[in-house]
Amino acid sequence: MSGAADRLGSQPLPAARRYALVLVDLSVAFTDPARSRLGAACDAVVAANRRLLDAFRSAGAPVLFTTVAYDRPDQARVFREKLPVLNDLVLGSPLVAIDPRLQPAPGEAVIVKHGASGFFGTDLAARLRAADVDGVMVTGLTTSGCVRATAVDALQYDLRVVIPAQAVGDRDEAAHRANLHDLQVKYADVLDLDACLALLPR
Repeated sequence: MSGAADRLGSQPLPAARRYALVLVDLSVAFTDPARSRLGAACDAVVAANRRLLDAFRSAGAPVLFTTVAYDRPDQARVFREKLPVLNDLVLGSPLVAIDPRLQPAPGEAVIVKHGASGFFGTDLAARLRAADVDGVMVTGLTTSGCVRATAVDALQYDLRVVIPAQAVGDRDEAAHRANLHDLQVKYADVLDLDACLALLPR
């Protein structure tokens, strides 16, 4: 345990009774750097998410996706002023579609969001309550942005948060490492992918 975690008395979270998988912004804009300035080389992250998807589906556990998309100029106005590249994420554009390697199955919701957190201004919390879950595995892109925001908000909804380390990524490796460290100390359990898979019912 790190010195900061030790000083704060950070503890591992007991396992949830039932987890949902929340895949954050694994859309083409973020997974294909050849097509979008937001993209990063993340084949290993996509592969880790593929393993999680297959395991959650086999277990009959809930799966939800998020994507960022806009169809009005007033949506997330200040966020888009700060980061104008977000204006490329037009609702209905191929860029906002989930990466084909992680194609949602029938019945799996793709929640359109305008901000960083998957919870802000969406019905994600209501969907998780309806699915009778008390924990979430948060994956996707990017660790320092939308993954972090979604994980922090999940904790604030009293959900037990697990982050599979291999299933998240970032354009900035230093930011990726620093945010995983901070999330582990204060908001979530950052676990190896195999340890996460072991939390699912057989």
